[in-house]
Amino acid sequence: MAYMSQDGYDKLVAELKRLESVERPKASAAIADARDKGDLSENSEYDAAKEAQAKLENKINELKATLAEAKIIDTSRLSSDSVQILSKVGMTNLATNAKMSYTIVSESEANLREGKISITTPIAQGLLNHKVGDVVEVKIPRGVIKLRIDTISI
Repeated sequence: MAYMSQDGYDKLVAELKRLESVERPKASAAIADARDKGDLSENSEYDAAKEAQAKLENKINELKATLAEAKIIDTSRLSSDSVQILSKVGMTNLATNAKMSYTIVSESEANLREGKISITTPIAQGLLNHKVGDVVEVKIPRGVIKLRIDTISI
């Protein structure tokens, strides 16, 4: 089961509709164009178009499975007492005094440019269930970092 926000769910639905209504017809047209070019046994364009179509269908099926398993989180029932999914956490790296802020989201909604990290990341896992003022040690690939939780909001 994948927990996600309503916004994240809506984006996945829109992406699925785009893939089915725009990309799928393009893939079919590419196969038809390649087929018209003659002998299929030595037609690399045809093979490439079929492979692209297979990847597209796989992506569509993965999106459908994710949406089928999705559980939309009711944000009105969330609390900012401790870190949980959909929490926006302001924190300080105690080694460098660098301030950072991340929103903890489902894996399908993660986007580092938007400041959204997956709940499965080491940082998110280390922060879960902690409160403002807590200092947590998070094991990351480069070692262990100490983070102080400064703010939690929804």
